[in-house]
Amino acid sequence: MASFKRHRAPGKVKTDPPTQAGKLFPVAPGDHRASLSCVKRLPSYLQLLRVLQAEGQECVSGTVLAGVHNLEPVIVRKDLAITGISGTPRIGFRVTESITAIERFLGWDHQAQAILVGVGNLGSALLGYHGFGNFGLRIVGAFDVDPQKIGKWVSGRKVQTIGQLDRFVRRGEIKLGVLTVPAEVAQAAAESMVAAGIRGIWNFTPVKLQVPDSVVTQKEDLAEGLAVLSHRLHHLFRQPQAPLLPQR
Repeated sequence: MASFKRHRAPGKVKTDPPTQAGKLFPVAPGDHRASLSCVKRLPSYLQLLRVLQAEGQECVSGTVLAGVHNLEPVIVRKDLAITGISGTPRIGFRVTESITAIERFLGWDHQAQAILVGVGNLGSALLGYHGFGNFGLRIVGAFDVDPQKIGKWVSGRKVQTIGQLDRFVRRGEIKLGVLTVPAEVAQAAAESMVAAGIRGIWNFTPVKLQVPDSVVTQKEDLAEGLAVLSHRLHHLFRQPQAPLLPQR
C-alpha cells in the first residue's frame, strides 16, 4: 500500500499556533490589529448581514448585530472598525458596505481553491459540504493513499493518488489545503502538502503540525469542542431544579 513520504522542510520550523483569545492578526498598515475573538465573530455578523440584504434592508443597528453574540453594541463597533466600517448615528451600519468590508478583510471577496488530503469519513463529509462557497472556499481536488479509494468519485471530485498532489497543486497555483488523515500520518501528509506548494493548512487532525515559518496552520480539534459541550451539559443537569408547585 502506498504511504506518505517524509519531507525535510527547509528553514525554521514552527508548530500549530495556540488558539488563544488574545492572539492578534495583522491588518492593513496603520490599522490596529484584530484579536482572534474579533476574527471569529465576523462570520456571524456576515451571515446576519446577508440575510438582511436578501430582505432588502439597507441599514442595521449595532444593537441588532450585537444580539448575534449577546454583546454590547460597542464591541460590534470596534469589530467592524477593524474592517474599515463605521456606523452613522441613528442610522447604523450600511448593510452592503459592511458585507463588502468583512469579506475583503477575511479574504472572502474572491474564491480560493483548496485541496483535501485524506478522504475518510470526515474528509468525504467536508467534500460534500456546499456551504464553503459562501466563505470564499472551493475544494477542487481530493487525495489519498488507499488504493480502494483512488479513482472513485466523491461529491464530484475524483480521488487521486498522493503522487499526483505536487503537479496538481503547482498547475493550479493552489495555496490552501485541508488535512483529514489519521493522526499517525498527519505530519508526513502535511510535509507532502508543503513540499507541493501549499502555504495554508486547515488541520482537522489531533496532531500539532511542525511546518516552516512560511506556512500557516489552523487546527480544528473536534475533541475540544465536544469536551466543552459535554462539560456544560453535565453541569446543566447537576444544577438543582425548582420544586414543582402542587396542582390545584
